[in-house]
Amino acid sequence: MPKLFAATIVLFLLLGAGYGAIQAARSIPWDCSDWQAFAHADRTTAILESLAENRGKTLYCGIDQSDTFSKAETWAAGKDRNERDDTVYWGERGSFRGFIAAQEGWLTEGESGITGQSIAVIFEFPKEEKRRVKRVKRYRIGTDPAKIADAASCYQPFGLVCSGWANAGNTYPNNREGAARHARVRSAGITGADAYWEIDWETNIVWNTDSAGRTNSRGVSASPTAVGWTNGAVILARNSCAERNLDYVAGSAKFGRGHSDPNQNGHNDGRAYDTGDNLGWFLDQLSGGPNWRYRAQQTRTWTALCKKVVRRSR
Repeated sequence: MPKLFAATIVLFLLLGAGYGAIQAARSIPWDCSDWQAFAHADRTTAILESLAENRGKTLYCGIDQSDTFSKAETWAAGKDRNERDDTVYWGERGSFRGFIAAQEGWLTEGESGITGQSIAVIFEFPKEEKRRVKRVKRYRIGTDPAKIADAASCYQPFGLVCSGWANAGNTYPNNREGAARHARVRSAGITGADAYWEIDWETNIVWNTDSAGRTNSRGVSASPTAVGWTNGAVILARNSCAERNLDYVAGSAKFGRGHSDPNQNGHNDGRAYDTGDNLGWFLDQLSGGPNWRYRAQQTRTWTALCKKVVRRSR
């Protein structure tokens, strides 16, 4: 028990002197390869000028490592100027304000100052420079289904990429489904015989399969083209990233299928060539039965990446 008590007292004394905190500090020893003592005929001036230029490096390189100066003569040169609260030596190469308590103890072998300090405190090693680390965090975003309600969802943050409203389709007496189909076909920019072919939703190419099973292209494209949809996705991605105080990752915006299938609001004429599978539409009824008429607007979902640059010290 007495031994444990004595060990505890010693530990508290060391901590009270700052020993524990000093040992935890990280520091870099001076590089003495280019250290030169100040050349002067007067030894005291040479020491003081060397201390004024860099006292930590002078004590380490000039005394501990090279023995250019002795502890005793360095203390003798500086003790009369040892005022830590006021600069008392102005030299050609800097200023000298005196020794810290840990240095006094080391220079005087304990007769002055305090002892038991680490070499990092005695020689005042420079602290290791903190590195600034840059980390880029990426977040995937896209159409939020909860924001899809009607045409107001178009081009709202996390909403849909949309075409403009197309011109009104033909009037279909007593044929609501036909009126809706014609409005959708017109919205895709497909007219005449091409209106009875299908559209590849990724490429917007009009195509069909003949009786022999061969796939044929009409050589025309639906409107907007894939480029147009991509450009719309970029606009939405930029706005949506900004909504979250993030930056858009260039080239990441992609458009996808529409938000609904051709059976929008129950209007489907039952034919598969109704401008492609899973294309999205908003229908605006311009006249009701018996003379049905609509205009249509196309929609696409989209995805993109946002990024945030996080900088911190390590």
